[in-house]
Amino acid sequence: MPNPYLPGWEYIPDGEPRVFGDRIYIYGSHDKAGSDHFCDYVLKCWSAPINHLDQWVCHGDIFHTMPDRDHPADTDWTGEENQLFAPDVVEKDGKYYLYAYIIGAKGCVAVSDKPEGPFKLLSKYQYTIPDSICCDGWFIDPGVLVDRDGKVYIYCGYERSFMAQINPENMYEVLDGTCIEHIIPCEITQEGGFTSKETLFFEAASLRRVGDTYYLIYSPKQGSRLAYATAESPTGPFTYRGYIVDNGVDYPGGNNHGSIACINGQWYIFYHRMTNGSIMSRRACVERIEILADGSIPSVEMTSLGFQESLSPYQEVPADLACVLTGGCFITEKNVFERVITNIREGCVIGYKYFDFGEDFSSETMEFCAHINGCGCNCQIFIRIDSPEGEEIGQCAVGHGDGIVNCIVKKVTGRHALYLKTTTGYQGWTAAYFKDRCLFELKSFVFVK
Repeated sequence: MPNPYLPGWEYIPDGEPRVFGDRIYIYGSHDKAGSDHFCDYVLKCWSAPINHLDQWVCHGDIFHTMPDRDHPADTDWTGEENQLFAPDVVEKDGKYYLYAYIIGAKGCVAVSDKPEGPFKLLSKYQYTIPDSICCDGWFIDPGVLVDRDGKVYIYCGYERSFMAQINPENMYEVLDGTCIEHIIPCEITQEGGFTSKETLFFEAASLRRVGDTYYLIYSPKQGSRLAYATAESPTGPFTYRGYIVDNGVDYPGGNNHGSIACINGQWYIFYHRMTNGSIMSRRACVERIEILADGSIPSVEMTSLGFQESLSPYQEVPADLACVLTGGCFITEKNVFERVITNIREGCVIGYKYFDFGEDFSSETMEFCAHINGCGCNCQIFIRIDSPEGEEIGQCAVGHGDGIVNCIVKKVTGRHALYLKTTTGYQGWTAAYFKDRCLFELKSFVFVK
């Protein structure tokens, strides 16, 4: 599946990936299209077979802080101000434990016999340490590790980080004397390489053990990235190693949250991207990564690929697979079936990485066809490969109305990024009338040999 790898109508941010048995599970909070706030009152779970990463199944709402048409609330201390944010799920002794972050209220732990839930309330967090732990006991963005020795650790925080041990006998009691604050610094320090805004802790703690190394993935104060630090012990000290992915590179970025998972020997970073010209309405994305022998993870670019190695330009490409959006254009949902790129103005660039155009073929040209909604303007789409200023393979005229536009382009072979750059072509004093106008909306496109 390409990015976003879940169905287009599903908005799952803060995804925690977990491989249980022969399936990969994503546990996340739930945004709504066009919303003016983060998350709602449910947590959701999707899963896919590890050998068929194009066969995602929705397991529905797995936990609730408000009743809905099908379920009562799973908590009796929550109301309209208590949305569910950023969960995690771990397995211990054949049971699956969900750690819920409830905005504005004490967090809790729920349990299920199955990784997909549904989860039933086990307990609020219990502790004797002061309520100041992790913002008065909310346990913001909990990330949980069940280590090989059976010990259980929770990592959490907003603007400052916390960690503590959880009693493995009940999975909800914070053990006395185990709380450590600032496991990742929130202020510049000379220790551990935390020397700039890009390294300091903001939110979104997630812990993974890879071999004998502990990886803490988190969102730094440079908020569109997922950074990571490593340690030889689950309690640190942690050393900053770099960032893995940045959802704001040539794209309308915002907060980021996710983690790493190994599926059939291939490592991935799971994260989210924004829609609707806002920092809300976030959708789940994934990129391939590599963990080197020295434990480092080279930064990866955002792509349209998801779990795929290449996209086919000869199948209809939904516009919302774009991983480059500059100049003010953005993805928006018109209805459950239709998501378009809108606010396409003079100089906007829409990019996709990467297409495999295949091997050489007998023709010297191809046809580019795009499905658009017209906005009453004449303009041109410059079609380029490899970079926004790369080789131009054709130009496509766009008119006033809805429908299909097409043009002849040069033959392309091999693997390339594709960029669509727009211009009105208006000159002189009339150009001012169209400078900030939406020229058209892009629904999809395809290349035809």
